[in-house]
Amino acid sequence: MSFLVKNVRLIDPAQGFDGPGALLVSEGQVVAAGVEATNHPQAAGAEVVDGGGAVLAPGFVDLHVHFREPGQTRKESIESGSRAAIAGGFTAVCAMANTKPVNDSVAITEMMLTRAAKAELCRYFPIGTVSREMKGEELADMGTLKAAGCVAFSDDGLPISNASLMRRALEYTRWLDVPVVAHEEDKDLAGKGYMHEGAVSASLGCLGIPAAAEEAMVARDIILAEHTGGHLHLAHLSTKGSMRMVREAKARGLNVTCEVTPHHFALSDKELMKFDSDYKMNPPLRTEADIQAVLEAIADGTVDAIATDHAPHGWDDKEVELPIAAFGVIGLETALPLTLELLVNRGVISLSKAISLLAWEPAKVFHLDRQGLGSLKPGAPADFVLFDPTAKVQVDRAFIQSKSYNTPFKGWSLPGKVLSTWVAGKRVWG
Repeated sequence: MSFLVKNVRLIDPAQGFDGPGALLVSEGQVVAAGVEATNHPQAAGAEVVDGGGAVLAPGFVDLHVHFREPGQTRKESIESGSRAAIAGGFTAVCAMANTKPVNDSVAITEMMLTRAAKAELCRYFPIGTVSREMKGEELADMGTLKAAGCVAFSDDGLPISNASLMRRALEYTRWLDVPVVAHEEDKDLAGKGYMHEGAVSASLGCLGIPAAAEEAMVARDIILAEHTGGHLHLAHLSTKGSMRMVREAKARGLNVTCEVTPHHFALSDKELMKFDSDYKMNPPLRTEADIQAVLEAIADGTVDAIATDHAPHGWDDKEVELPIAAFGVIGLETALPLTLELLVNRGVISLSKAISLLAWEPAKVFHLDRQGLGSLKPGAPADFVLFDPTAKVQVDRAFIQSKSYNTPFKGWSLPGKVLSTWVAGKRVWG
């Protein structure tokens, strides 16, 4: 089947295209994109889909989600998480390994891929553990896990405290040509903290997590990345110091990439004055100065990807006292609206750059561009999203497709309505 999507503003950062155009699809692949699509020989017999003047962009790629399957499907399953993804315009997700049991075996990896294939929603890429059972003591069988389908390795949720283990992980994955994704937290410095350590935590009498807990590990691992030549990907960075060190590492040509989350450029630690656990995440919300540093890093190209760190939790995990509430918030449905409101509409970056940070650049970080993801180049899978950048969405329970509702953005009205999401030329949302 062939179809032609017309009457759209087509944005494909991979090809440097932003303007009126069309997308020609046949047998689940892109045949042509841009102004030449309507004049392509195959366009004559293609079914026409009217885009209604919406933005057509490559499907978004999320490098950092937690889908809780196996083990905690009451919070999220692969199917429900995938539905949340396509509702947010994401056609591919990379799922962290801290399930129960953790993804340190081929059996778990294959089970995840089987469940994702059965859901028939978005593309699902498992991330394997760095260490066996995530104990931080010995390396997992990374070569076997990669062969089974893992695209990166991470003990996210926990730092790799053992520097020798981290060194060996970077050395080994260098030859596997995959990144190590680091959750940067010095547990000794973080202690029993549950929000950012600073003026707000002091005024509230709450235990804080200092910025140094993140920055000390970032510094260590950049040194190890330089020593080994391995690819270090720094997850959910949140501080001014971390942004500075990544910028310097890139200037020196090191193989270091990083991601930031919308909640870390949208909210500050002042939100914790509400004592609402939906504002509790790890790393914690930081100061206004840190938010400004993150925005500057997004604007100057230091940041490689906007990721959600989608971390679903049930009411029993969150509706408890702040010190014992679970860390984490959901984010798949709100990522595009927050990016539009806080980055594009406020002039931090262009719409094309925003789409690049949601699609093309994350695809490159995990080498998914080799499968054609993140772009609308001829021959690439026809994974794309149509959205109205001005239409408002209301963040309420009806809007959220996740099983969980632990979002700090309840009640927000934001621009950016996803009209439809397509995977391999099949409409899966809208």
